[in-house]
Amino acid sequence: MNYRLIFKLIGNVLRIEALFMLFPLLVSFIYGGGDHPAFLWSILISAAVGTILAKLNPKDKNFRVKDAFVVAGFSWIFLSLFGALPFYFSGYFNSFVDCVFESISGFTTTGSSILTNVEVLPKGILFWRSFSHWIGGMGILMFMIAVMPSINASSVNLLRAESTGPAPDKIVPRIQETAKIMYMIYFAMTVILVVFLKIAGLPIFDSMLNAFSVAGTGGFSNMNASIGGYNNIAAEIIMTVFMFLFGISFSLYFALLGRKFEKFIKDTELKIYFGVVIVSILIITINISGLYNGIWEALRHSSFQVSSIISTTGFATTDFNLWPTLSKSILVFLMFTGCCAGSTGGGMKLIRFIILFKAAKVELDKIFHPGSVKAVSINGKKISNDIVFKTSLFFFIYFAIFFVSLLLISIDNKDIVSSATAVIASLSNVGPGLGTVGPTGNYAAFSSFSKIVFSFCMIAGRLEFFPVLVLFTPHVWKRRVIK
Repeated sequence: MNYRLIFKLIGNVLRIEALFMLFPLLVSFIYGGGDHPAFLWSILISAAVGTILAKLNPKDKNFRVKDAFVVAGFSWIFLSLFGALPFYFSGYFNSFVDCVFESISGFTTTGSSILTNVEVLPKGILFWRSFSHWIGGMGILMFMIAVMPSINASSVNLLRAESTGPAPDKIVPRIQETAKIMYMIYFAMTVILVVFLKIAGLPIFDSMLNAFSVAGTGGFSNMNASIGGYNNIAAEIIMTVFMFLFGISFSLYFALLGRKFEKFIKDTELKIYFGVVIVSILIITINISGLYNGIWEALRHSSFQVSSIISTTGFATTDFNLWPTLSKSILVFLMFTGCCAGSTGGGMKLIRFIILFKAAKVELDKIFHPGSVKAVSINGKKISNDIVFKTSLFFFIYFAIFFVSLLLISIDNKDIVSSATAVIASLSNVGPGLGTVGPTGNYAAFSSFSKIVFSFCMIAGRLEFFPVLVLFTPHVWKRRVIK
């Protein structure tokens, strides 16, 4: 294990985080609210610790795959711990555990909250909550790769450790250029969304906060009633469209920029994503039509919630706890699936369902045609048996962690619907579940122990398990490496 290089990279992450904190500090000075000391102390501590770690000079320049996984796991833990400092110093949170929970929820783009009244928070803290979604949406290590050429030799392994999906796409030969292009697309789409929301009638501050949350597919809002608090149909339509768009792989946007329209149109995962969204909206609209004033209002709420849940954003315009069982069941299904790999969304990713479905079809064909030789293929490319195996393993790990976490939080004696959907929402980085953790509820009633369990689930789900599980593997920490 290359400890010096690992901690050097973690130090760079903390220094970048300290720079990001300058934005909410500026907001706190502009709007007042008295929260600027919280950011000043947080910046000072983060920068000091980050600089000390970044000054380490590793003798061994080799950066192995397991080193990258350890960096990814620890980076997100340190990012969240130090990101909790502004919350702690602000005095608006009951305990440091609550601060860490809120911070992890922000950076992992989950959007779960322990706050019962967000509208009393000062503007700087509100900005930092939503801005953490934007930072975590594309990934802090991805940003570090884009802006720090000195770590270029480690870029491939870092990208693999942090990226979502079975295998990350490299859209240009150089990893650093890939990271830059991804962030430019991400930034451009965010700016466009801010402009559209401002035109729709939202104040500039609210437009920025909601754009951060939509872009990162998070869900923190500065309104107690989430997006429903604005009662702005134009803004809802804009966010519905953009939540869907941020659930699409960014490599496909690069294909569009390169005029590779055929690759975009024929992408299997994108077609399935579009189909699932349309079918879900139609079924839910019909199912809830009796609860609203006409089919159009039902369509308005169903389309927003489907786009919000499948993209794992977690915003709400209505209390879907009151919807019929069929509609709620569809939303829970969408929590599991999530959107496309390579997007800012969470969940298992549709591509994994496609891989397993096609793998099952191949195995069934072999039963009826034992002599046939078929392979799983997507978009005309053969999927290796290794990826099929890792996809199956991902499903096993997801449900294993789900059941263990559900047993652990059941100590709080909450109802099974609230407990189960809270774990699903944490693992899939969705935010709201059903019951007491629904769109009008929060996670405040859970014990500190359960909040720690949820925090683990959020980080594990965001990094898709392996970088976190590696930290609990004893042989990884042995100095001697057998090659």
